[in-house]
Amino acid sequence: MFGYLNNGFDNDFEPNEFYLSPNYPNPFKEKTKIKYCVAYTTRVRLTVFDSQGNEIQILVDEEKDPGTYEVVFQSTLVKNQLTVGIYNYCLEAGDYRSEMKMELQK
Repeated sequence: MFGYLNNGFDNDFEPNEFYLSPNYPNPFKEKTKIKYCVAYTTRVRLTVFDSQGNEIQILVDEEKDPGTYEVVFQSTLVKNQLTVGIYNYCLEAGDYRSEMKMELQK
């Protein structure tokens, strides 16, 4: 199910805490993978923002069971053409919130 190794995640375990992983690859050109862990069944929202805080795309917005998940962000599928630069992605799940940066190159 997951596309890369050596990231500290075991695909068959049930995590006991929430975690947002750095995207891979970073920097990226057209697409990048974002992996996250969900500790208990809850609503999960994973959103990409530009450097000014404007929402670019919602990648996940649904209830998830405990586990490790991966989603692919494809810059070419965003309505408005993205420019080279730094973007943020944010995971919100239960009381957990974490934000990370990723860099788009052309």
